[in-house]
Amino acid sequence: MLELLAAHLMAVSDSDIISTVEFNQTGELLATGDKGGRVVIFQRETESKNEPYCPGEYNVYSTFQSHEPEFDYLKSLEIEEKINKIRWLPQQNAAHFLLSTNDKTIKLWKVSERDKRPEGYNLKDEEGRLKDLSTVTSLQVPVLKPMDLMVEVSPRRVFANAHTYHVNSISVNSDCETYMSADDLRINLWHLGITDRSFNIVDIKPANMEELTEVITAAEFHPHHCNLFVYSSSKGTLRLCDMRASALCDKHSKLFEEPEDPSNRSFFSEIISSVSDVKFSHSGRYLLTRDYLTAKVWDLNMENKPIETYQVHDYLRSKLCSLYENDCIFDKFECAWNGTDSVIMTGAYNNFFRMFDRNTKRDVTLEASRESSKPRAVLKPRRVCVGGKRRKDDIAVDSLDYTKKILHTAWHPAENIIAIAATNNLYIFQDKVNSEMH
Repeated sequence: MLELLAAHLMAVSDSDIISTVEFNQTGELLATGDKGGRVVIFQRETESKNEPYCPGEYNVYSTFQSHEPEFDYLKSLEIEEKINKIRWLPQQNAAHFLLSTNDKTIKLWKVSERDKRPEGYNLKDEEGRLKDLSTVTSLQVPVLKPMDLMVEVSPRRVFANAHTYHVNSISVNSDCETYMSADDLRINLWHLGITDRSFNIVDIKPANMEELTEVITAAEFHPHHCNLFVYSSSKGTLRLCDMRASALCDKHSKLFEEPEDPSNRSFFSEIISSVSDVKFSHSGRYLLTRDYLTAKVWDLNMENKPIETYQVHDYLRSKLCSLYENDCIFDKFECAWNGTDSVIMTGAYNNFFRMFDRNTKRDVTLEASRESSKPRAVLKPRRVCVGGKRRKDDIAVDSLDYTKKILHTAWHPAENIIAIAATNNLYIFQDKVNSEMH
């Protein structure tokens, strides 16, 4: 049973719409990016004295402006400040580092704490101004004095001018030295310490753009093998590449593709088969993908079909025409694994999100809404009624609100705590019974 751990609700403003959510490797920090170019970091509080077995809530730790709107004068294009992705680097010391990207520019940020300040300078006064040297008659050793905790966020690197098209993914390598960034047609490999050059490792741009048939939709490094990465396409295929094979990974090592059922062929088949997100399992053995109607689990050792297919909102299959007209059919839903790879999660419309237990094959539909935003409110399963007899709390398909959509979700790496971005509101839920999600 899931209960609300924290809800950060804001008045509706386009710049406040959350565009990415990401836990760090320990789960103690949670970062969100929004359409206004801001990054908000939440920190988990320590267990409260009144409830020693109750995990702490997530409160705002730091907020900073990551990207500003820009204008490309050569192409007469506005570059939005919207944060497309955030990725944390594994922690090496007391400071935390994260990568954030908009459509064109990736930035590396350092997040550190300061609770002491130096005092007793010889040549400066308390306000930092230089003293008159004639008044300095003795030397003293500066000392560190305690001060109120201050969180400092500073830009360490700016990786720019490497993408012609919009960046849709960034992924940090397990070697902790490199990362990759993917746009619609190319994937680049960067060293975290070098900003002026990157290596192009995938390029699917045809010589004649009229021959373009697919684009890259997402890309991710393997969690343990630094030479392997996967990228997904708008045709519904996954390509696993090995950087040991060649410098330019135009030839994939494995192609994961499910044959299309001719009986289900329609005008919308290609659109709804486009993969919007791909995630390696923590074990590195499986791939989780999300297309418009389904979530699929693939075994790296079996390329011809997924080992599991989960219907996220199959009741929308009859509504594809109207979803095409209002552009909802192009929405890009993300997906997430739990810490043990036994449960997967993804979003839907009407502020619903879905969870599928891979072992028991049970699934549940839950709602992230203001009604459930009271402290420790328990989430009740929701059900969409397609036709026939309706139960009391069922919601009809025709009553679904397509403007309320859960596109971005994240799962704590070790515990049953999830973060759900519902437009411009962030909900953090935890499992009340600390076992399975049901």
